Amino acid sequence: MRSLVVVSALLISSIIRAEVPLVYDVENTGAGCVVSLPDYDELPSIVGLPNPFEWSDGSGIISTAEEWTCRRAEIKAEIERYEIGLKPSRPANIEAVFNDGILTVTVKENGKTLVLSSEIILPEGEDPFPVIIGMNRASGSLDASLFEGIIQIPFMHNQIASYGMNGQKDLEAQFYLMYPELAGVGDYVAWAWGISRLIDGLELVKDEIGVNMQRIGVTGCSYAGKMALFAGAFDERIALTIAQESGGGGTASWRVSETLGNVEKISNTNYSWFMPDLKDLFDGQVEKLPYDHHELIAMIAPRAFLALGNDGWTWMADESGYIACRAAYEVWKFLGAEDRFGFDFTGGHQHCRTAESQAAAVKSFVDRFLRGSEEVKTDIFTHPYSDLDHKKWYSEWSSCGQ
Repeated sequence: MRSLVVVSALLISSIIRAEVPLVYDVENTGAGCVVSLPDYDELPSIVGLPNPFEWSDGSGIISTAEEWTCRRAEIKAEIERYEIGLKPSRPANIEAVFNDGILTVTVKENGKTLVLSSEIILPEGEDPFPVIIGMNRASGSLDASLFEGIIQIPFMHNQIASYGMNGQKDLEAQFYLMYPELAGVGDYVAWAWGISRLIDGLELVKDEIGVNMQRIGVTGCSYAGKMALFAGAFDERIALTIAQESGGGGTASWRVSETLGNVEKISNTNYSWFMPDLKDLFDGQVEKLPYDHHELIAMIAPRAFLALGNDGWTWMADESGYIACRAAYEVWKFLGAEDRFGFDFTGGHQHCRTAESQAAAVKSFVDRFLRGSEEVKTDIFTHPYSDLDHKKWYSEWSSCGQ
């Protein structure tokens, strides 16, 4: 009898997992949610990591996977309000042309025209093919061989907003010319918007190129790892997000990083990339921040996510990234999608290079979530932090949403 109960439980679990979408057909499933956030003066002080299952107004805890859609919309609104600025919605006028191996996406909005172009590497074989969008390079900082048989597309971010340092923003960049009212936002919202428009362009020429729109991944390293993370969090058409060595402002938690040494924190991050409001409002009082980056990561759930770190590079704050990943994982567990989440914080290699174990982890996630191989194991949790008490940062959550 006991074996029958176990078999039944496993069968029910398999059915539930099969119903959890791997990806979505729209950029933001929570676009129709009504979001009402408390004013800054009403924000509570939260010493540990904020509970991703608790409504922003403190009215209670979500109890179903369906409620996650609007809870995710609240987290999105908080990050936009206090960290990167509002991501504009999809413009109505978008055209795309594929010619001589170049994808050209033309966007018209507010009387302005913006052009994105990428040289596409097409594989041989039978389409439709999965896609990897690499930040600045077709496969990001990962070896291109990991993406054989996959369309490789670089997102050249300077076409949207130029790389800047500490507020030295190029307001003549295409994004800011199209949206001059957004001159004060962080570049990460501009870059995330640009990646979404590149995906719009792929949608328009998918039959010509042979694109599987259900199998799109993004990857990048360092500041571009943050870029990939924000892209995956803010566009639910992305099936797999690989954030490599993204550090502070990426997978690392602002709160946890505040307890560490010389790492990237709210006080010393790049305020071309982020809004100055983040520093003005929360430097020295990080406990007032209504969210943290475990929730930025959790915005990707239940889609696939892999974090790569580099233990030993102090500035990366990988202890903080590890704790944030552990906390974010609770959301994947709540949604019944634990096998879509992984991390590898192996150190001892150059910045933006992969250790052997990390290359294996990337291959597993790419095989499973881009190539569609169901036999691949993706329960990958490689780290050197066995003595680190990650649970103390979220032990007071109300049964982690259960």
